[in-house]
Amino acid sequence: MADAQKKEIVTIFANKKILGANAEYARKVREILKVKQVFCINLISSPGSGKTTLLVETLQKLRGKINCAVIEGDQQTNNDAIRIAETGVPVVQINTMRSCHLNANQILEALKSIPLDEIDLLFIENVGNLVCPADVNLGEDEKIVLLSVTEGEDKPQKYPLAFSASDALIITKIDLLPHLRFDLESCVSYARSVKKDIRIIKTSCFSTDGLSEWVKYLESKLLCDSYKNL
Repeated sequence: MADAQKKEIVTIFANKKILGANAEYARKVREILKVKQVFCINLISSPGSGKTTLLVETLQKLRGKINCAVIEGDQQTNNDAIRIAETGVPVVQINTMRSCHLNANQILEALKSIPLDEIDLLFIENVGNLVCPADVNLGEDEKIVLLSVTEGEDKPQKYPLAFSASDALIITKIDLLPHLRFDLESCVSYARSVKKDIRIIKTSCFSTDGLSEWVKYLESKLLCDSYKNL
């Protein structure tokens, strides 16, 4: 009797379905941006790394040279979007509520509010987190990870996917190095151990160190016609 009462157990692989759906949305995002010839960068980092501050400085330096737009991701508030809007560029805020990262469907919806015919470079500022955003494709051309010197220099070893999935590492707040026990050389070594060819740019929005190199990096992406064929 006990055997007769046994029922088949159905296993649903939710993660596979979710990632599969996201991949399709990411493909659509990529297609739209390719047609519009817009290069897209997904900025990821832990909270407090200085993403928004670097972005504001970047937008100001690119004004008159490269037309930009921004998609802001946060769990709550539009504080960062307000700061971005003050630079004069189009910005769309996405509040993820409980989610720790943006997804490609949210980006697809946000694109409807961005004048894609008028921009060359789209920044996505992801939710502050070095884990989830690293594994989610938003249809971007490049992921760029930020790490501030107020964090541990071993972050690349602790969160290797965020660094191995990124094309460049921006080390921020280097003006604070004299006041910290952050080992810059070790940080660079750890990053290279995770991804040998990762581009590393050391910056400070306070002293402006490295900002010119960062801007040139961005300009090189748009000067190269290859991005139109990604």
